[in-house]
Amino acid sequence: MSQPNIVFILCDQLKATASHLYGSPFCTTPQLERMAGAGTLFENTYTPHPLCVPARISLWTSQYPHTHGGRRNQTLMPPDATHAFKQWKAQGYQNALIGKNHCFKTDEDLALFDVWCEAVHHGPVKQPPRGMDWVVDPTPAAEAYATTVKNMTESPRFSYAITDYPDTCYSTGLLTAQALQFLAEPKQEPFALWLSYPDPHEPYIAPKRYVDMIPEDVPLPPRRDGEFSGPEVPERARVLHEILGMDDDREEDIRNQLRVYHANVKFIDDSVGRILDALDSHGLRDNTIVVFTADHGDFAGEHNMTCKGGLFYDCLTRVPLIISGPGIPQGVRDQSMANLVDLVPTLHHLAGIEIPRSMAGKPLPTISHEPPRTATFSEYGCGAPLFTMADLAEFEVPSGRAALCRSLNWREAEGRPKMVCTRQWKYVYDPMGGGDELFDLQRDPAELRNLVNDPGHSTVVCELRTQLLAWCVTTEDAKPVPLP
Repeated sequence: MSQPNIVFILCDQLKATASHLYGSPFCTTPQLERMAGAGTLFENTYTPHPLCVPARISLWTSQYPHTHGGRRNQTLMPPDATHAFKQWKAQGYQNALIGKNHCFKTDEDLALFDVWCEAVHHGPVKQPPRGMDWVVDPTPAAEAYATTVKNMTESPRFSYAITDYPDTCYSTGLLTAQALQFLAEPKQEPFALWLSYPDPHEPYIAPKRYVDMIPEDVPLPPRRDGEFSGPEVPERARVLHEILGMDDDREEDIRNQLRVYHANVKFIDDSVGRILDALDSHGLRDNTIVVFTADHGDFAGEHNMTCKGGLFYDCLTRVPLIISGPGIPQGVRDQSMANLVDLVPTLHHLAGIEIPRSMAGKPLPTISHEPPRTATFSEYGCGAPLFTMADLAEFEVPSGRAALCRSLNWREAEGRPKMVCTRQWKYVYDPMGGGDELFDLQRDPAELRNLVNDPGHSTVVCELRTQLLAWCVTTEDAKPVPLP
């Protein structure tokens, strides 16, 4: 068999439990279920960093942010990095990006892509496409986006819109049409297509026909009164809840915002089905590995917040992962702990490509002979001083998105918290004094009670802290990052 093609579908800000495959009681994703039936679904996959750029660099380099140095949204792929697209190009692959980049910037890296059709939420970026033209006129998408943004329903903390344009006026529809054309064109060599959807990341805008698929009385996630008061609450959690907490928002608006978020998940699910159909119709399916995942998650109502921030709740760190194609066991749900840094080594293993020593990830179990993992890791920040409640008090009230954006650079860089997660426990260590956390994921899956100060769990804390130390040592804290 020749080297397999790769279709890597990456969503932006899609939490695992937004799909019924991971427990959603109302958002069914039949096309992802179809893909899982023909492949392997990983139940416990985590991002190495719950922020776009660090997660994407980690994904493609198979390194953690403290190793590659890209620990903020302003520090893109390092020029000297060893990443997947360099290696695929050396193996004769035709590389393609269709969608959101938010990762590569050097001329050398951009030249590795034979097809480059970059787009964000409002449509294509200003630079012209390379390797193929846009198959759908993107002007209506930009116009629809501009009109919608002016008329979104808003609170100080979030906004949303339900609209009724043709599918290609939304980024998901536009990019799917482009990917379908790419798959239809004859190719002389294996290809690696990165289909990068900007959704369901904010701005929360979705077509009405998909919103209508989500019940009006969509259930709200569990919450606990007083969750963000008390000595066990980390300062960074208290600050973020003060900014994004929806205590003063109308329940109708909260439910509608959740409907729009999940409507975009339904839209993506339909699009995945169209991609799978195209692979079948063009005779590509038997020699194409398809990956579906996300860079990180979204609160989507959990902890009475929406959007994201520098915390480690599952809604922000746990992402879906489904892999199908030649050599992939079918209909399997793997329960071991996995990480986005494992994906490129897994693809290299399947394609018979040597895995560089620089890569920290390992081929995933079930797909390879590697043993199941019992723990996985994530991190945030790069050592800037903590952003405190006292700092937030200097901002205008109500806080909301204005404060979120104004404090963004500081909060993305603050501290150096690190997470270790097993199937039962999640521990977050904050070496800069922002406050540690311990959650029992079996008894408290919503992560509403921090047990770190409970004397009965001191042994668990010590064991998990030891695992964090071993992870830090073996992955090397190598590169300093300029602070804002």
